Amino acid sequence: MTDASSARGSAQDSPPEDVNGMEWAFRRGMGALAEKMGMEFVEFTLERCVATMPVEGNTQPVGLMHGGAYVVLAESLGSMAANLHAGPGRLAVGVDINATHTRSARSGVVTGVCTPIHLGRSMTVHDIAVSDEQGRRLSTIRITNLIKDVPRE
Repeated sequence: MTDASSARGSAQDSPPEDVNGMEWAFRRGMGALAEKMGMEFVEFTLERCVATMPVEGNTQPVGLMHGGAYVVLAESLGSMAANLHAGPGRLAVGVDINATHTRSARSGVVTGVCTPIHLGRSMTVHDIAVSDEQGRRLSTIRITNLIKDVPRE
């Protein structure tokens, strides 16, 4: 299922249509690691989440963007998207992630675009494409999240 509308599942599986994804994401925040790496939200909906991250400060010793940085960007987007889909009282947690790096960035800003492959009641799968400022794909990441009820204290 690659069509976002069919990937969403039934209405009871998802938060209300009127949820403002950007507002929700800013309220929640991306977390300390994402902030340290300089990530910024650009777009945040159930159908598409976009964030940017600078290359500077996120490189290997040889000056290339670290592959782990691509994965942190992707996991942040995919997990946040899964939690938006999960809705109130539910929590999405990552159970699998894989990445294929096909090109390296040396400068500028990279952009991660996260789209749903499957949005179910108990599991989500998202595809995240990371590209450079010229639109060249640098890395392709897939993340699977399990959705469960928030534990009671």
